[in-house]
Amino acid sequence: MISVPTAAAGPVLSTRRRWAALAVLAAAVLLLAVDGTVLSLAVPALTASLAPTAEQVLWIGDIYSLTLAGLLVLMGNLADRFGRKRVLLIGSVAFGAASLLAAFAPSAQALIGARLLLGVAGATLMPSTLSLIRNIFTDSGERTRAIAIWSTAFGAGSAIGPLVGGFLLEHFWWGSVFLINVPVMILVVVSGLLLLPESRDPQPGRFDVLSALLSMTAIVPLVYAIKHVVGAGVDGVTASCLLAGLAAGVLFVRRQRRLAQPMLDVELFRNGAFFGAVVANVIAIFALVGLLFFFSQYLQFARGFSPLQAGLAELPATLASIVVVVIIALVVARLGQGRAIALGLVLAAAGLAAVAAAAHAPYVWLGLALVPIGLGIGLAMTLTGDAIISAAPPRKAGSVSAITETANELGVVLGIAVLGSLLSLVYRHHVSVPAGLPAGDAARVRDSLGSALQVLPPQSAAGARDAFITGMQVTSSVAAVLTLAAAVLAWALIPSPRTPRP
Repeated sequence: MISVPTAAAGPVLSTRRRWAALAVLAAAVLLLAVDGTVLSLAVPALTASLAPTAEQVLWIGDIYSLTLAGLLVLMGNLADRFGRKRVLLIGSVAFGAASLLAAFAPSAQALIGARLLLGVAGATLMPSTLSLIRNIFTDSGERTRAIAIWSTAFGAGSAIGPLVGGFLLEHFWWGSVFLINVPVMILVVVSGLLLLPESRDPQPGRFDVLSALLSMTAIVPLVYAIKHVVGAGVDGVTASCLLAGLAAGVLFVRRQRRLAQPMLDVELFRNGAFFGAVVANVIAIFALVGLLFFFSQYLQFARGFSPLQAGLAELPATLASIVVVVIIALVVARLGQGRAIALGLVLAAAGLAAVAAAAHAPYVWLGLALVPIGLGIGLAMTLTGDAIISAAPPRKAGSVSAITETANELGVVLGIAVLGSLLSLVYRHHVSVPAGLPAGDAARVRDSLGSALQVLPPQSAAGARDAFITGMQVTSSVAAVLTLAAAVLAWALIPSPRTPRP
Protein backbone atom coordinates (compact mmCIF):
# COMPACT_ATOMS: atom_id res chain seq x y z
CA MET A 1 0.00 0.00 0.00
CA ILE A 2 1.36 3.45 -0.89
CA SER A 3 1.97 5.53 2.23
CA VAL A 4 0.13 8.85 2.24
CA PRO A 5 -0.85 11.57 4.65
CA THR A 6 -4.23 11.01 6.27
CA ALA A 7 -5.03 14.52 7.34
CA ALA A 8 -8.50 15.56 6.41
CA ALA A 9 -9.08 18.44 4.08
CA GLY A 10 -12.08 19.67 6.01
CA PRO A 11 -14.01 19.14 9.25
CA VAL A 12 -14.43 15.51 10.33
CA LEU A 13 -18.00 14.34 9.76
CA SER A 14 -19.98 12.13 12.09
CA THR A 15 -20.12 8.43 11.22
CA ARG A 16 -23.76 8.67 10.13
CA ARG A 17 -23.08 11.70 7.94
CA ARG A 18 -20.06 10.04 6.29
CA TRP A 19 -21.98 6.95 5.23
CA ALA A 20 -25.02 8.96 4.19
CA ALA A 21 -22.76 11.07 1.99
CA LEU A 22 -21.29 7.88 0.53
CA ALA A 23 -24.82 6.77 -0.39
CA VAL A 24 -25.23 9.94 -2.48
CA LEU A 25 -21.91 9.39 -4.24
CA ALA A 26 -22.73 5.73 -4.85
CA ALA A 27 -26.06 6.75 -6.41
CA ALA A 28 -24.24 8.97 -8.90
CA VAL A 29 -21.87 6.15 -9.85
CA LEU A 30 -24.76 3.70 -10.05
CA LEU A 31 -26.43 5.99 -12.56
CA LEU A 32 -23.36 6.10 -14.79
CA ALA A 33 -23.11 2.30 -14.67
CA VAL A 34 -26.80 1.95 -15.51
CA ASP A 35 -26.32 4.28 -18.47
CA GLY A 36 -23.46 2.22 -19.91
CA THR A 37 -25.18 -1.15 -19.41
CA VAL A 38 -28.50 0.02 -20.79
CA LEU A 39 -26.78 1.21 -23.95
CA SER A 40 -25.20 -2.17 -24.70
CA LEU A 41 -28.57 -3.85 -24.10
CA ALA A 42 -30.35 -1.34 -26.35
CA VAL A 43 -28.10 -1.89 -29.39
CA PRO A 44 -30.52 -4.30 -31.10
CA ALA A 45 -33.44 -1.88 -30.61
CA LEU A 46 -31.29 1.02 -31.82
CA THR A 47 -30.33 -0.98 -34.89
CA ALA A 48 -33.96 -1.62 -35.76
CA SER A 49 -35.11 1.97 -35.15
CA LEU A 50 -32.23 4.22 -36.29
CA ALA A 51 -30.51 1.82 -38.74
CA PRO A 52 -26.97 2.81 -37.73
CA THR A 53 -23.97 1.32 -39.51
CA ALA A 54 -21.57 -0.90 -37.55
CA GLU A 55 -19.19 2.07 -37.29
CA GLN A 56 -21.96 4.29 -35.93
CA VAL A 57 -22.85 1.62 -33.34
CA LEU A 58 -19.24 1.72 -32.14
CA TRP A 59 -19.30 5.52 -32.05
CA ILE A 60 -22.52 5.56 -30.04
CA GLY A 61 -20.68 3.48 -27.46
CA ASP A 62 -17.28 5.15 -27.83
CA ILE A 63 -18.04 8.88 -27.97
CA TYR A 64 -19.26 8.99 -24.38
CA SER A 65 -16.07 7.43 -23.01
CA LEU A 66 -13.84 9.25 -25.48
CA THR A 67 -15.17 12.59 -24.22
CA LEU A 68 -14.89 11.46 -20.61
CA ALA A 69 -11.29 10.36 -21.07
CA GLY A 70 -10.32 13.65 -22.66
CA LEU A 71 -11.89 15.85 -19.98
CA LEU A 72 -11.34 13.94 -16.74
CA VAL A 73 -7.95 15.45 -15.86
CA LEU A 74 -9.31 18.94 -16.51
CA MET A 75 -12.53 18.34 -14.56
CA GLY A 76 -10.66 16.78 -11.65
CA ASN A 77 -8.47 19.87 -11.47
CA LEU A 78 -11.51 22.16 -11.64
CA ALA A 79 -13.17 20.16 -8.84
CA ASP A 80 -10.09 20.68 -6.65
CA ARG A 81 -10.17 24.38 -7.48
CA PHE A 82 -13.87 25.34 -7.33
CA GLY A 83 -15.23 22.69 -4.98
CA ARG A 84 -15.96 19.01 -5.52
CA LYS A 85 -19.54 19.22 -4.28
CA ARG A 86 -20.30 22.18 -6.55
CA VAL A 87 -18.84 20.49 -9.63
CA LEU A 88 -20.66 17.24 -8.82
CA LEU A 89 -24.05 18.94 -8.54
CA ILE A 90 -23.56 21.02 -11.70
CA GLY A 91 -22.56 17.87 -13.56
CA SER A 92 -25.63 16.03 -12.24
CA VAL A 93 -27.98 18.68 -13.64
CA ALA A 94 -26.16 18.64 -16.99
CA PHE A 95 -26.25 14.84 -17.12
CA GLY A 96 -30.01 14.81 -16.63
CA ALA A 97 -30.50 17.40 -19.39
CA ALA A 98 -28.26 15.51 -21.83
CA SER A 99 -30.17 12.30 -21.06
CA LEU A 100 -33.35 13.95 -22.30
CA LEU A 101 -31.61 14.84 -25.57
CA ALA A 102 -30.42 11.25 -25.99
CA ALA A 103 -33.87 9.82 -25.25
CA PHE A 104 -35.50 11.80 -28.06
CA ALA A 105 -32.63 11.67 -30.60
CA PRO A 106 -34.19 11.30 -34.09
CA SER A 107 -31.15 9.75 -35.80
CA ALA A 108 -27.92 7.90 -35.14
CA GLN A 109 -25.96 11.12 -35.66
CA ALA A 110 -28.13 12.98 -33.15
CA LEU A 111 -27.69 10.18 -30.62
CA ILE A 112 -23.92 10.33 -31.04
CA GLY A 113 -24.09 14.09 -30.35
CA ALA A 114 -26.22 13.57 -27.25
CA ARG A 115 -23.82 10.90 -25.99
CA LEU A 116 -20.98 13.41 -26.44
CA LEU A 117 -22.81 15.86 -24.17
CA LEU A 118 -23.39 13.06 -21.68
CA GLY A 119 -19.63 12.47 -21.71
CA VAL A 120 -18.94 16.13 -20.92
CA ALA A 121 -21.38 16.00 -18.00
CA GLY A 122 -20.09 12.63 -16.82
CA ALA A 123 -16.54 13.99 -16.74
CA THR A 124 -17.63 16.41 -14.02
CA LEU A 125 -19.22 13.61 -11.96
CA MET A 126 -16.61 10.88 -11.84
CA PRO A 127 -13.54 12.62 -10.32
CA SER A 128 -15.76 14.40 -7.80
CA THR A 129 -17.19 11.16 -6.39
CA LEU A 130 -13.83 9.53 -5.70
CA SER A 131 -12.15 12.71 -4.49
CA LEU A 132 -14.98 13.36 -2.03
CA ILE A 133 -14.58 9.80 -0.72
CA ARG A 134 -10.83 10.48 -0.29
CA ASN A 135 -11.57 13.54 1.83
CA ILE A 136 -14.59 12.21 3.74
CA PHE A 137 -12.97 8.91 4.77
CA THR A 138 -9.57 9.73 6.24
CA ASP A 139 -9.09 6.34 7.93
CA SER A 140 -7.49 3.90 5.48
CA GLY A 141 -9.61 0.93 6.58
CA GLU A 142 -12.85 2.89 6.28
CA ARG A 143 -11.74 4.26 2.93
CA THR A 144 -11.12 0.78 1.50
CA ARG A 145 -14.61 -0.30 2.55
CA ALA A 146 -16.08 2.91 1.14
CA ILE A 147 -14.35 2.33 -2.20
CA ALA A 148 -15.58 -1.27 -2.18
CA ILE A 149 -19.14 0.04 -1.77
CA TRP A 150 -18.47 2.63 -4.49
CA SER A 151 -17.33 -0.21 -6.79
CA THR A 152 -20.32 -2.30 -5.74
CA ALA A 153 -22.61 0.55 -6.78
CA PHE A 154 -21.00 0.35 -10.19
CA GLY A 155 -21.75 -3.38 -10.25
CA ALA A 156 -25.28 -2.86 -8.94
CA GLY A 157 -25.86 -0.38 -11.74
CA SER A 158 -24.83 -3.06 -14.19
CA ALA A 159 -27.51 -5.30 -12.65
CA ILE A 160 -30.26 -2.71 -12.44
CA GLY A 161 -29.55 -1.41 -15.94
CA PRO A 162 -30.33 -4.63 -17.84
CA LEU A 163 -33.37 -5.41 -15.69
CA VAL A 164 -34.95 -1.96 -15.87
CA GLY A 165 -33.74 -1.46 -19.43
CA GLY A 166 -35.03 -4.86 -20.50
CA PHE A 167 -38.45 -4.08 -19.06
CA LEU A 168 -38.53 -0.67 -20.76
CA LEU A 169 -37.35 -2.04 -24.10
CA GLU A 170 -40.11 -4.64 -24.09
CA HIS A 171 -42.84 -2.08 -23.34
CA PHE A 172 -41.59 1.27 -24.71
CA TRP A 173 -39.34 2.73 -27.40
CA TRP A 174 -35.55 2.53 -27.06
CA GLY A 175 -35.22 6.16 -25.91
CA SER A 176 -36.97 5.32 -22.65
CA VAL A 177 -33.76 3.71 -21.35
CA PHE A 178 -32.15 7.15 -21.11
CA LEU A 179 -35.07 8.65 -19.22
CA ILE A 180 -34.24 6.58 -16.12
CA ASN A 181 -31.26 8.92 -15.61
CA VAL A 182 -33.48 11.90 -14.86
CA PRO A 183 -35.12 10.84 -11.56
CA VAL A 184 -31.80 9.49 -10.25
CA MET A 185 -30.10 12.80 -11.03
CA ILE A 186 -32.86 14.70 -9.24
CA LEU A 187 -32.29 12.49 -6.19
CA VAL A 188 -28.52 13.05 -6.32
CA VAL A 189 -28.91 16.83 -6.56
CA VAL A 190 -31.43 17.15 -3.72
CA SER A 191 -29.67 14.76 -1.32
CA GLY A 192 -26.25 16.09 -2.30
CA LEU A 193 -27.22 19.63 -1.34
CA LEU A 194 -28.21 18.36 2.11
CA LEU A 195 -25.56 15.73 2.88
CA LEU A 196 -22.33 16.30 0.98
CA PRO A 197 -19.58 18.42 2.53
CA GLU A 198 -17.75 20.89 0.32
CA SER A 199 -14.01 20.42 -0.10
CA ARG A 200 -11.39 21.98 -2.32
CA ASP A 201 -7.67 22.53 -2.57
CA PRO A 202 -6.92 25.50 -0.26
CA GLN A 203 -3.89 26.46 -2.38
CA PRO A 204 -4.81 25.60 -5.98
CA GLY A 205 -2.35 28.00 -7.57
CA ARG A 206 -2.82 29.56 -10.98
CA PHE A 207 -5.03 27.69 -13.44
CA ASP A 208 -2.86 26.61 -16.35
CA VAL A 209 -4.88 26.77 -19.56
CA LEU A 210 -2.07 25.30 -21.65
CA SER A 211 -1.85 22.22 -19.42
CA ALA A 212 -5.60 21.72 -19.74
CA LEU A 213 -5.41 21.89 -23.54
CA LEU A 214 -2.40 19.59 -23.68
CA SER A 215 -4.10 16.99 -21.46
CA MET A 216 -7.03 16.77 -23.87
CA THR A 217 -4.84 16.87 -26.96
CA ALA A 218 -2.75 13.99 -25.60
CA ILE A 219 -5.58 11.61 -24.73
CA VAL A 220 -8.25 12.07 -27.39
CA PRO A 221 -6.09 11.57 -30.55
CA LEU A 222 -4.37 8.51 -29.07
CA VAL A 223 -7.66 6.86 -28.19
CA TYR A 224 -9.11 7.72 -31.59
CA ALA A 225 -6.01 6.33 -33.34
CA ILE A 226 -6.43 3.00 -31.56
CA LYS A 227 -10.09 2.87 -32.56
CA HIS A 228 -9.33 3.87 -36.14
CA VAL A 229 -6.47 1.40 -36.71
CA VAL A 230 -8.58 -1.54 -35.52
CA GLY A 231 -11.49 -0.55 -37.74
CA ALA A 232 -9.71 0.79 -40.83
CA GLY A 233 -6.07 -0.26 -40.58
CA VAL A 234 -2.95 1.89 -40.52
CA ASP A 235 -3.32 4.97 -42.70
CA GLY A 236 -2.58 8.68 -42.68
CA VAL A 237 -5.29 9.39 -40.09
CA THR A 238 -3.80 6.81 -37.72
CA ALA A 239 -0.28 8.20 -38.09
CA SER A 240 -1.41 11.82 -37.67
CA CYS A 241 -3.40 11.07 -34.53
CA LEU A 242 -0.60 9.04 -32.98
CA LEU A 243 1.96 11.76 -33.66
CA ALA A 244 -0.32 14.52 -32.38
CA GLY A 245 -1.22 12.61 -29.22
CA LEU A 246 2.33 11.54 -28.42
CA ALA A 247 3.70 15.04 -29.04
CA ALA A 248 1.06 16.61 -26.81
CA GLY A 249 1.71 13.96 -24.15
CA VAL A 250 5.44 14.68 -24.11
CA LEU A 251 4.80 18.43 -23.86
CA PHE A 252 2.25 17.88 -21.08
CA VAL A 253 4.66 15.78 -19.01
CA ARG A 254 7.51 18.26 -19.48
CA ARG A 255 5.29 21.14 -18.48
CA GLN A 256 4.00 19.37 -15.37
CA ARG A 257 7.56 18.70 -14.22
CA ARG A 258 8.45 22.38 -14.54
CA LEU A 259 5.40 23.80 -12.76
CA ALA A 260 5.55 24.44 -9.02
CA GLN A 261 1.90 23.37 -8.74
CA PRO A 262 1.21 20.98 -11.66
CA MET A 263 -2.24 20.01 -12.83
CA LEU A 264 -1.18 16.36 -12.55
CA ASP A 265 1.75 15.01 -10.53
CA VAL A 266 3.34 12.86 -13.22
CA GLU A 267 6.12 11.82 -10.84
CA LEU A 268 3.63 9.42 -9.28
CA PHE A 269 4.12 7.14 -12.29
CA ARG A 270 7.71 6.53 -11.20
CA ASN A 271 6.27 4.52 -8.34
CA GLY A 272 6.00 0.91 -9.55
CA ALA A 273 3.00 0.15 -7.37
CA PHE A 274 1.11 3.18 -8.65
CA PHE A 275 1.96 2.41 -12.28
CA GLY A 276 1.00 -1.25 -11.85
CA ALA A 277 -2.33 -0.28 -10.27
CA VAL A 278 -3.18 2.06 -13.15
CA VAL A 279 -2.35 -0.56 -15.81
CA ALA A 280 -4.25 -3.28 -13.96
CA ASN A 281 -7.25 -0.95 -13.67
CA VAL A 282 -7.25 -0.20 -17.40
CA ILE A 283 -7.12 -3.86 -18.39
CA ALA A 284 -9.77 -4.93 -15.85
CA ILE A 285 -12.23 -2.37 -17.24
CA PHE A 286 -11.13 -3.20 -20.80
CA ALA A 287 -12.10 -6.85 -20.32
CA LEU A 288 -15.36 -6.16 -18.46
CA VAL A 289 -16.76 -3.49 -20.79
CA GLY A 290 -15.65 -5.32 -23.91
CA LEU A 291 -17.49 -8.41 -22.67
CA LEU A 292 -20.66 -6.51 -21.76
CA PHE A 293 -20.69 -4.71 -25.11
CA PHE A 294 -20.83 -7.87 -27.23
CA PHE A 295 -22.39 -10.25 -24.69
CA SER A 296 -25.78 -8.50 -24.73
CA GLN A 297 -25.79 -8.64 -28.52
CA TYR A 298 -24.80 -12.32 -28.40
CA LEU A 299 -27.64 -13.19 -26.00
CA GLN A 300 -30.27 -11.39 -28.09
CA PHE A 301 -29.05 -11.92 -31.64
CA ALA A 302 -27.42 -15.37 -31.40
CA ARG A 303 -29.49 -16.98 -28.64
CA GLY A 304 -32.79 -15.22 -29.28
CA PHE A 305 -33.23 -13.83 -25.75
CA SER A 306 -35.57 -10.91 -25.17
CA PRO A 307 -34.00 -7.74 -23.69
CA LEU A 308 -35.36 -8.62 -20.23
CA GLN A 309 -34.12 -12.20 -20.49
CA ALA A 310 -30.69 -10.91 -21.55
CA GLY A 311 -30.62 -8.60 -18.54
CA LEU A 312 -31.44 -11.48 -16.21
CA ALA A 313 -28.84 -13.67 -17.92
CA GLU A 314 -26.09 -11.14 -17.10
CA LEU A 315 -26.96 -11.04 -13.38
CA PRO A 316 -24.43 -13.67 -12.19
CA ALA A 317 -21.47 -11.38 -12.95
CA THR A 318 -23.04 -8.42 -11.18
CA LEU A 319 -24.15 -10.37 -8.12
CA ALA A 320 -20.66 -11.84 -7.81
CA SER A 321 -19.15 -8.33 -7.89
CA ILE A 322 -21.38 -7.30 -4.99
CA VAL A 323 -19.91 -10.12 -2.85
CA VAL A 324 -16.57 -8.28 -3.02
CA VAL A 325 -17.67 -5.75 -0.38
CA VAL A 326 -18.06 -8.60 2.11
CA ILE A 327 -14.82 -10.48 1.45
CA ILE A 328 -12.35 -7.79 0.43
CA ALA A 329 -10.94 -7.04 3.90
CA LEU A 330 -10.30 -10.73 4.56
CA VAL A 331 -8.68 -11.27 1.15
CA VAL A 332 -6.31 -8.32 1.61
CA ALA A 333 -5.47 -9.48 5.16
CA ARG A 334 -4.57 -12.96 3.87
CA LEU A 335 -2.80 -12.05 0.62
CA GLY A 336 -1.81 -8.39 0.69
CA GLN A 337 -2.87 -5.81 -1.89
CA GLY A 338 -0.77 -6.83 -4.91
CA ARG A 339 -1.51 -10.54 -4.66
CA ALA A 340 -5.21 -9.83 -4.09
CA ILE A 341 -5.36 -7.74 -7.28
CA ALA A 342 -3.53 -10.48 -9.17
CA LEU A 343 -5.96 -13.09 -7.83
CA GLY A 344 -8.92 -11.01 -9.01
CA LEU A 345 -7.46 -10.70 -12.50
CA VAL A 346 -6.69 -14.44 -12.70
CA LEU A 347 -10.30 -15.22 -11.76
CA ALA A 348 -11.54 -12.82 -14.44
CA ALA A 349 -9.23 -14.37 -17.06
CA ALA A 350 -10.51 -17.85 -16.20
CA GLY A 351 -14.10 -16.63 -16.53
CA LEU A 352 -13.44 -15.05 -19.92
CA ALA A 353 -11.85 -18.25 -21.18
CA ALA A 354 -14.88 -20.18 -19.91
CA VAL A 355 -17.25 -17.83 -21.77
CA ALA A 356 -15.39 -18.64 -25.00
CA ALA A 357 -15.62 -22.37 -24.31
CA ALA A 358 -19.34 -22.26 -23.40
CA ALA A 359 -20.54 -20.20 -26.36
CA HIS A 360 -22.47 -23.14 -27.83
CA ALA A 361 -23.30 -24.77 -24.49
CA PRO A 362 -26.54 -24.44 -22.49
CA TYR A 363 -26.92 -21.12 -20.70
CA VAL A 364 -26.19 -22.60 -17.25
CA TRP A 365 -22.51 -22.95 -18.20
CA LEU A 366 -22.37 -19.37 -19.40
CA GLY A 367 -23.96 -18.20 -16.15
CA LEU A 368 -21.34 -20.07 -14.13
CA ALA A 369 -18.57 -18.57 -16.30
CA LEU A 370 -19.80 -15.05 -15.48
CA VAL A 371 -19.34 -15.55 -11.71
CA PRO A 372 -15.50 -15.45 -11.60
CA ILE A 373 -15.57 -12.50 -14.02
CA GLY A 374 -17.75 -10.41 -11.72
CA LEU A 375 -15.89 -11.46 -8.58
CA GLY A 376 -12.44 -10.97 -10.06
CA ILE A 377 -13.07 -7.64 -11.77
CA GLY A 378 -14.82 -6.29 -8.67
CA LEU A 379 -11.87 -7.24 -6.47
CA ALA A 380 -9.29 -5.79 -8.87
CA MET A 381 -11.21 -2.56 -9.49
CA THR A 382 -11.68 -1.84 -5.79
CA LEU A 383 -8.07 -2.40 -4.79
CA THR A 384 -6.49 -0.66 -7.78
CA GLY A 385 -8.76 2.34 -7.21
CA ASP A 386 -7.79 2.42 -3.54
CA ALA A 387 -4.08 2.27 -4.40
CA ILE A 388 -4.35 5.11 -6.92
CA ILE A 389 -6.37 7.59 -4.86
CA SER A 390 -4.28 6.86 -1.76
CA ALA A 391 -1.21 8.10 -3.62
CA ALA A 392 -1.67 11.80 -2.86
CA PRO A 393 -2.75 14.06 0.02
CA PRO A 394 -6.47 14.90 0.34
CA ARG A 395 -6.06 18.41 -1.10
CA LYS A 396 -5.07 16.89 -4.46
CA ALA A 397 -7.75 14.21 -4.39
CA GLY A 398 -9.55 15.52 -7.46
CA SER A 399 -6.56 15.44 -9.79
CA VAL A 400 -5.44 12.00 -8.57
CA SER A 401 -9.00 10.65 -8.76
CA ALA A 402 -8.96 11.86 -12.35
CA ILE A 403 -6.14 9.39 -13.00
CA THR A 404 -8.37 6.57 -11.73
CA GLU A 405 -11.28 7.70 -13.85
CA THR A 406 -9.09 8.33 -16.90
CA ALA A 407 -7.81 4.76 -16.52
CA ASN A 408 -11.41 3.55 -16.20
CA GLU A 409 -12.61 5.43 -19.26
CA LEU A 410 -9.53 4.51 -21.27
CA GLY A 411 -10.40 0.90 -20.49
CA VAL A 412 -13.99 1.52 -21.60
CA VAL A 413 -12.93 3.10 -24.87
CA LEU A 414 -10.36 0.40 -25.62
CA GLY A 415 -12.74 -2.37 -24.61
CA ILE A 416 -15.44 -1.20 -26.99
CA ALA A 417 -13.09 -0.09 -29.78
CA VAL A 418 -10.57 -2.95 -29.78
CA LEU A 419 -12.74 -5.89 -28.72
CA GLY A 420 -15.81 -4.60 -30.57
CA SER A 421 -13.84 -4.04 -33.76
CA LEU A 422 -12.07 -7.41 -33.42
CA LEU A 423 -15.45 -9.08 -33.14
CA SER A 424 -16.61 -7.29 -36.31
CA LEU A 425 -13.46 -8.33 -38.20
CA VAL A 426 -13.83 -12.00 -37.28
CA TYR A 427 -17.55 -11.92 -38.07
CA ARG A 428 -16.96 -10.42 -41.51
CA HIS A 429 -14.24 -12.98 -42.23
CA HIS A 430 -16.47 -15.94 -41.40
CA VAL A 431 -19.93 -14.81 -42.53
CA SER A 432 -21.22 -16.22 -45.84
CA VAL A 433 -23.46 -14.13 -48.10
CA PRO A 434 -26.13 -16.21 -49.90
CA ALA A 435 -25.92 -16.17 -53.67
CA GLY A 436 -28.38 -13.90 -55.47
CA LEU A 437 -28.78 -11.46 -52.59
CA PRO A 438 -29.05 -7.82 -53.76
CA ALA A 439 -25.88 -5.78 -53.33
CA GLY A 440 -27.38 -3.55 -50.65
CA ASP A 441 -28.59 -6.49 -48.60
CA ALA A 442 -25.24 -8.27 -49.04
CA ALA A 443 -23.48 -5.22 -47.61
CA ARG A 444 -25.81 -5.27 -44.60
CA VAL A 445 -25.06 -8.95 -44.00
CA ARG A 446 -21.32 -8.19 -43.94
CA ASP A 447 -21.82 -5.09 -41.78
CA SER A 448 -23.11 -6.73 -38.59
CA LEU A 449 -25.25 -9.58 -37.29
CA GLY A 450 -28.03 -7.17 -36.33
CA SER A 451 -28.27 -5.89 -39.88
CA ALA A 452 -27.94 -9.40 -41.31
CA LEU A 453 -30.91 -10.72 -39.35
CA GLN A 454 -33.11 -8.00 -40.87
CA VAL A 455 -32.48 -9.12 -44.46
CA LEU A 456 -31.60 -12.83 -44.32
CA PRO A 457 -34.25 -15.55 -44.57
CA PRO A 458 -34.46 -17.81 -41.48
CA GLN A 459 -32.68 -20.70 -43.17
CA SER A 460 -29.65 -18.51 -43.91
CA ALA A 461 -29.50 -16.71 -40.57
CA ALA A 462 -27.89 -19.65 -38.73
CA GLY A 463 -24.62 -19.15 -40.62
CA ALA A 464 -24.47 -15.48 -39.66
CA ARG A 465 -25.13 -16.39 -36.01
CA ASP A 466 -22.31 -18.95 -36.11
CA ALA A 467 -19.94 -16.33 -37.54
CA PHE A 468 -20.85 -13.94 -34.71
CA ILE A 469 -20.32 -16.66 -32.08
CA THR A 470 -16.90 -17.41 -33.56
CA GLY A 471 -16.04 -13.72 -33.24
CA MET A 472 -17.20 -13.73 -29.63
CA GLN A 473 -15.03 -16.74 -28.82
CA VAL A 474 -11.93 -15.12 -30.34
CA THR A 475 -12.65 -11.83 -28.58
CA SER A 476 -13.19 -13.48 -25.18
CA SER A 477 -9.94 -15.43 -25.57
CA VAL A 478 -7.95 -12.29 -26.38
CA ALA A 479 -9.45 -10.52 -23.37
CA ALA A 480 -8.53 -13.50 -21.17
CA VAL A 481 -4.88 -13.43 -22.28
CA LEU A 482 -4.57 -9.68 -21.66
CA THR A 483 -6.20 -9.98 -18.24
CA LEU A 484 -3.80 -12.76 -17.28
CA ALA A 485 -0.86 -10.57 -18.34
CA ALA A 486 -2.20 -7.78 -16.11
CA ALA A 487 -2.32 -10.25 -13.21
CA VAL A 488 1.39 -11.01 -13.66
CA LEU A 489 2.16 -7.28 -13.75
CA ALA A 490 0.15 -6.61 -10.58
CA TRP A 491 1.87 -9.49 -8.76
CA ALA A 492 5.32 -8.17 -9.75
CA LEU A 493 4.85 -4.42 -9.16
CA ILE A 494 2.28 -3.88 -6.40
CA PRO A 495 3.51 -4.62 -2.86
CA SER A 496 1.60 -7.10 -0.72
CA PRO A 497 2.17 -6.26 2.95
CA ARG A 498 -0.11 -8.25 5.21
CA THR A 499 -2.63 -6.18 7.16
CA PRO A 500 -4.20 -7.25 10.46
CA ARG A 501 -7.27 -9.40 9.97
CA PRO A 502 -10.46 -7.31 10.53
